[in-house]
Amino acid sequence: MTDSTFATSRRTHLCGELRAAHAGQTVRLGGWVHRARSLGAIAFLDLRDRAGVVQATCDPRWTPAEVLAVADGLGAETVVEVEGVVATRLEGMTNAELATGEIEVQVTALRVVGPAQTPAIPVARGKGEKLAAEELRLKHRILDLRRPELQENLILRHRLLQVARRTLAERGFLEIETPILTKTTPEGARDYLVPSRVHPGEFYALPQSPQIYKQLLMVAGYDRYFQIARCFRDEDLRADRQPEFTQIDLEMAFVTQADVLAVIEAVLAALWHEAGEAVETPFVHLSWHEAMARFGIDKPDLRFGLEIEDWTAHVAPEAAPFVHDALAAGGRLRGIRVRDLGDVSRKEVDALAAIAKANGAGGLLWARRTDAGWEGQGVKAYGAATLDALGGAPGDLVLAVVGGDATALPAMGQVRLELTRRPQAVPRTRHAFCWIVDFPLFELDPASGAHVPAHHPFTSPHPDDVHKLEAEPWSCRAVHYDAVYNGNELGSGSIRITDPAVQATIFRLLGIPADEIQRRFGFLLDGLAAGAPPHGGFALGFDRIAMLLAGAPSLRDVIAFPKTTAARALFEEAPTPVAPAALEALHLSLATTP
Repeated sequence: MTDSTFATSRRTHLCGELRAAHAGQTVRLGGWVHRARSLGAIAFLDLRDRAGVVQATCDPRWTPAEVLAVADGLGAETVVEVEGVVATRLEGMTNAELATGEIEVQVTALRVVGPAQTPAIPVARGKGEKLAAEELRLKHRILDLRRPELQENLILRHRLLQVARRTLAERGFLEIETPILTKTTPEGARDYLVPSRVHPGEFYALPQSPQIYKQLLMVAGYDRYFQIARCFRDEDLRADRQPEFTQIDLEMAFVTQADVLAVIEAVLAALWHEAGEAVETPFVHLSWHEAMARFGIDKPDLRFGLEIEDWTAHVAPEAAPFVHDALAAGGRLRGIRVRDLGDVSRKEVDALAAIAKANGAGGLLWARRTDAGWEGQGVKAYGAATLDALGGAPGDLVLAVVGGDATALPAMGQVRLELTRRPQAVPRTRHAFCWIVDFPLFELDPASGAHVPAHHPFTSPHPDDVHKLEAEPWSCRAVHYDAVYNGNELGSGSIRITDPAVQATIFRLLGIPADEIQRRFGFLLDGLAAGAPPHGGFALGFDRIAMLLAGAPSLRDVIAFPKTTAARALFEEAPTPVAPAALEALHLSLATTP
């Protein structure tokens, strides 16, 4: 056998590297005591490092007495170095659950190099043994990071990053770092601000993305840029969101949307291949309007059918007055037909109705078809003729919302999403990638009611809609595209505005005064005026991709030192108050709470 890549002056191999082919070799290992057990005079140590676990056996036949004495008292997570001979296990003594299960290391020397206190949380777990509570694991993150599952996740994360780098470099992209201390820009979330000591009263912002810098790199002639970028957004958190995150960021010059999408498909296919999964390209394309009409959401899970249908044309005169009133006001009857779900309970239907109401619908109309006909509260609302026009077979369930598309479609989208989570929902495929394209250029901010960029203010209007910018700007589409996988948004991108006049118009439509435009974005407008090639780019949410490919329940399982949903780092206890002298040096003082 060749020497291990990990050989040093203190060890010859990693524990998990050893196999039957190493039998007869003398090896030196270093690792953590995963488990220790004694059977009379014999001690068995499960020794663990990042490569796995190997059994180290201390037996009077080959282990000196003084070594046996040390081994007999070892506690979990103690760091030891051992020397011994690799031997094949006797027949019937192998462990099929371990990659090293055919061999053991017969210990001839052992040294404790890192004594450990009794661990606050266990690293080794038996079959069926639950993990400690997540908050406790985050508090003792060092111990949690020793868990083989987390180590596998972080090793996979490393491999994925290398694949991304290689895939982009092979296509002519240059890895270029952009500033971390930068200028505040509108990216859709609050900035993390950093006060300047040398410029009193002035602040840097941590980047929400490298957006403007990568555009300026295109202007500067670096026509293919990428970066494994650290980004920061002070926004509400959830399982798939962190205040600091990593994205695979890229930009390309002299391209169309199709060129950017082809590169991203190549990157995603390479990432999934590295994780042992095959991906078919090109991906399905759906316009934003089509995605909303068919699935009620702009990140649809295409593994399932259950498409939203427009049943407005089937509404019979005998339908309830409120149905006709809603249609007369411009609403539609939007519904989902669920095959072979006629035995659904009223409790389950009520739960679906609650989801529809929580998402803006007035209610959820339902009916199920039996051998005797239709039953359910939807019969009175729809009318039997309406339901008969839908067709179907006994066992079918129909669910519908009547109203304007702005509420009916998102409500039905969430109902559909819940239906896909039922045990009875069987996906038609394992992997369902798609592109969502032709987004609106603007959207309404639910908090303020004002129009805001659907992506960011540097997104190019659709060429067919540029003429609408002055007369009807809110109806314009954008050359904006999202990559979606199994109902998860993987990333977003767009073709950028390169005409300074068009960019200034977008700023004006967003209500930004002329002096503020110059103050905040003058350097970008000056750059565009210096001669800007057509360009576009993309940013993949790498943490989310790693989470999906690792099969992890949250981003926190693929990040070494994550924050909680309250944006706290429990291990190092951040954020923390700072000394008054540190605030004074930054020309800051804290307001007193009344």
